Amino acid sequence: MNLLIYILVYPIIWLLSNLPFRILYIISDGIYLLVYYIIGYRKNVVFNNLKLSFPEKTDKELVQISKKFYKHFIDVFIEMIKSFTVSKEAIYKRYKYPNIDFFTELYKDGKSVVLVGSHYANWEWIMSVDSFVSYKGYAAYTRVNNKYFNKKILTSRTKFGTSLVQTSKIIAEIKNNQKNNIQAMYGLLSDQSPQLKKTFYWSEFLGVKVPIHTGAEMLAKRYDLNMVFMDVKKVKRGYYETTFSLITNNATKFEDYQLTDIFLEKVEKQIRTKPEFYFWTHKRFKHKNKAPK
Repeated sequence: MNLLIYILVYPIIWLLSNLPFRILYIISDGIYLLVYYIIGYRKNVVFNNLKLSFPEKTDKELVQISKKFYKHFIDVFIEMIKSFTVSKEAIYKRYKYPNIDFFTELYKDGKSVVLVGSHYANWEWIMSVDSFVSYKGYAAYTRVNNKYFNKKILTSRTKFGTSLVQTSKIIAEIKNNQKNNIQAMYGLLSDQSPQLKKTFYWSEFLGVKVPIHTGAEMLAKRYDLNMVFMDVKKVKRGYYETTFSLITNNATKFEDYQLTDIFLEKVEKQIRTKPEFYFWTHKRFKHKNKAPK
């Protein structure tokens, strides 16, 4: 069945992926009208997430943010499809790193890096950073059940040199690299909800108390990694800039969860600047009333 689905679906994806960006964004506009006005995909989830996060805004303001979000959300979906066949040159033109020299100095201290970010703007094209730094790049990912699509996704996302590692195997990769004196950069998106059974920390995020991923902080402390935040901005349709800032180069001096709180503050600032570019279809607040007393 997986092979049949792949045979039927991938040719369509491939054909779309080979279309010019300008045509793809026309298609994106059409899909937006279908998804928002006819299908109504997760409209209640998006609106309720926005309502919880921005109680000071009117319903009219939230609806406007919601519409802008869906337009961007479909664009990102289209850009993910484009990633299957897009050239490196096209990505270099559309995804810039204004302060990439930041890593030149950081590399000199001999440590590896845990690069933390959120599902904001376009998080897929960050893979191209591997072309501009001396670190060996790794990104944590969740395996796709369809092995045929999983193989294609791995090929697409690793074209710049970044290796994808299943989240459950990232620690083994860090140990192996440290054993072999390989300086590496490990990318983690840490803004979604962990499973309750794996939750160690609850904190307020956008004004709501929720379970928080603490894996990045744990890795930074346990393996003495520099912790760096990536701040992505959408410059215009199809064009992005990512800047980097150091959270710490000495993780062990911080109290438990302090680094996680600093990360969350940065993500909140990012979201409040342009809320329409955050990934609102995710049920980020589904555990909001389950915090232990």
